[in-house]
Amino acid sequence: MKQLNVNQILALIIALFSIAYLVVAFQIPTFPLPRPIDSDLFPKVLGFTLLGLAGLLFLEKPKTQDIPDTPGPEALAQPLLLRPWSRVVITSLAIAAYALLMVPVGFVVASTVLAFGLAWYYGYRRHGVNLATSIGVVLALYLTMTRIMDVYLPTGILPI
Repeated sequence: MKQLNVNQILALIIALFSIAYLVVAFQIPTFPLPRPIDSDLFPKVLGFTLLGLAGLLFLEKPKTQDIPDTPGPEALAQPLLLRPWSRVVITSLAIAAYALLMVPVGFVVASTVLAFGLAWYYGYRRHGVNLATSIGVVLALYLTMTRIMDVYLPTGILPI
């Protein structure tokens, strides 16, 4: 029996997560009034997209340069907060903080801080461009979701 490679193991984990997500997405109630886009459409599309991407990842073969044997001296010379696994942990903590702060401070503020903060953390140093892009993308998402799709997003501290 052939052993699974790293991509296939990750793909199976992601596929299991997307299936669990889809089970929950199919339990979202529909509105009694007919609408062109109902509240359950976006979660279902997201779940099926994730499942499809997991399938593509399962079929992809990792290249030898994608899997380092041991961390190189340059990786060990970096400060602890900039090492690869530290970045995963800090990004996960930032997303958890984002989820906790979305209702009290609002979607726009929390999403802007997350996008700006992670771009800064990962090394983007043009702060004006970073802030303008973060605000622009978040506002476009907010207006699309609230005005076009009639999805409620928390306003928090902003009087939107």
